[in-house]
Amino acid sequence: MAGSGQALGQATPGGASIKTATVSAQPWEYNLTVDGYIVPDGTSYINPVFTADHNWLHLEARYNYEDLRTGSLWAGYNFGRGDVDEGDKWEFDVTPMIGGVFGRTNGIAPGCEVSLNYKKKFEASINNEYVFDTTSKSGNFYYAWPQLTFSPVKWLQVGGVAQHTVAYHTPLSIQRGFLVGFSHNKWEFVTYVLNPGFAGTTVVLESGVSF
Repeated sequence: MAGSGQALGQATPGGASIKTATVSAQPWEYNLTVDGYIVPDGTSYINPVFTADHNWLHLEARYNYEDLRTGSLWAGYNFGRGDVDEGDKWEFDVTPMIGGVFGRTNGIAPGCEVSLNYKKKFEASINNEYVFDTTSKSGNFYYAWPQLTFSPVKWLQVGGVAQHTVAYHTPLSIQRGFLVGFSHNKWEFVTYVLNPGFAGTTVVLESGVSF
């Protein structure tokens, strides 16, 4: 799920750029991303994700991410190398996290968000986690949202994406597709199409704002 904090196309859908917070006049950085899942022959739903970053500290709240009618709260540690905004060619960011999941699914989930950016043109990223269901071992599962994007211009991003989730089911256990995203100032809008040309094609409409 798009998820992902959240510059254009981050891996929530999430998703896709993970930034290491830095000391500034405004030490906290916030992001709200909302993904609308249009699921054929299933339950369409909204997936909001809110993140807050302060230097190394990463906090995150999600709903309908691990499962429908399920929330989760996360804490993580931001670190990385390079900064493309400061003129470096490469930027590598990692945020290992631990989360608590509650609702229709209950459990503990270690996770990690990773991104590699080259000159603000190419970016590879993945959001993933493993949920240990505390009510039934059979409910344990792995979630992942990897994607690869290219930005021909600053405001446009295109690329490929994949997803492994249990929030809904399709004929393919690993969904694959493409994304097209646009950004303006602090806003971003992304459309994901998963399983195009197959039964169970799912469309995800994402909007996000940073402040």
